[in-house]
Amino acid sequence: MALIAQNHFQFILEIGAIVFALVFFVLNFLPMTISIITFVALAAMGLFAFFFGLDLLSLFTSSGQSELTHPFGPVVLLFTIVALASLKIMKNSGSNVFGLNRIVWILIGAITLFGALMHRSFLLLWLVGLFIGYFILNESFREKTILSFKRILLFLCGGAILFGLLELVSQVLQMTIFSPLARISRIESNSISSIKMVFENLQLIGHNGNASFWGTDGTAFAEGYIALPASFILFFGLPFPLFFGYLITQKDTVDYMLPGILGYGFDFGFLGFLVLILFVLATIFIGFKILYIYREKRENNNRRYYGREVLLIGSLTAFIAQALIGLFIFNRTINGSALLTFLVIAAMVWAHSISFKRA
Repeated sequence: MALIAQNHFQFILEIGAIVFALVFFVLNFLPMTISIITFVALAAMGLFAFFFGLDLLSLFTSSGQSELTHPFGPVVLLFTIVALASLKIMKNSGSNVFGLNRIVWILIGAITLFGALMHRSFLLLWLVGLFIGYFILNESFREKTILSFKRILLFLCGGAILFGLLELVSQVLQMTIFSPLARISRIESNSISSIKMVFENLQLIGHNGNASFWGTDGTAFAEGYIALPASFILFFGLPFPLFFGYLITQKDTVDYMLPGILGYGFDFGFLGFLVLILFVLATIFIGFKILYIYREKRENNNRRYYGREVLLIGSLTAFIAQALIGLFIFNRTINGSALLTFLVIAAMVWAHSISFKRA
């Protein structure tokens, strides 16, 4: 009975341990050749572009949205960077990748269009992730950066134009769901009061119980503001507090209106937030450390780790992008289903720290 989680925090730790064990096993026992990794990355990009398109179509047909960009946005970014890294290795090996390169950029365009129209948070994650991925790829393959102040400014202007086009689409179609300005005003009108509420009730462990929606019936710690998917909790029949229906607006105060550092701080306390920051920094450090080792092996003509290297580049890029957006802008980017994604991608970075020898 001691293994049964008693609150959301314990449940996250237990599921995290299971995820790490599974990912460690899979990545160390399945073949990781560059051809297999490239095929999987391209197939995943195509599937997600298709499903993002269907999700976007549901906005016009009023058939209900799955909002796949929240949990799967970082996964799409991961496979996109993996595909770009694979093309670089294949090109450096003398392969003709012109056709594959065209397919990748067509898929990137489709994902950008469908994902951006579905959620502005995805567009921000996507642009930041591609930017981070570009620098990691350049460093890994020792390529001279083509970026200059002018090009960076053009990149930022491009992002601003995309947000402007979204606003234009929302005005033409009279659908405020597409409007970035409407989302910004919503956050602006609620975030100040949410930030004030968190700082006034933040404690070393948890928060002031009177500040939670559950009031005196709550535990003042791990009350579900930060949680894994509700379907997980219901599947295991765990008696944890969950936000449903109109209660979602109460959870939005912490889940959507705040950066993750404040959301995690409110639900788990200052120590919980500190543990999260240390975990993120440790994951990034170990990822770059192993990536440096893979680069040395590749430059010494050791082809054994090609597949693992491109997978690590994609995983590390996705993890950094998701952590940045989730911790400092949108808590929802690392909460709920996206929290499960965050754990899986983190495990995909850490899995490279151990290599099992086959008998």
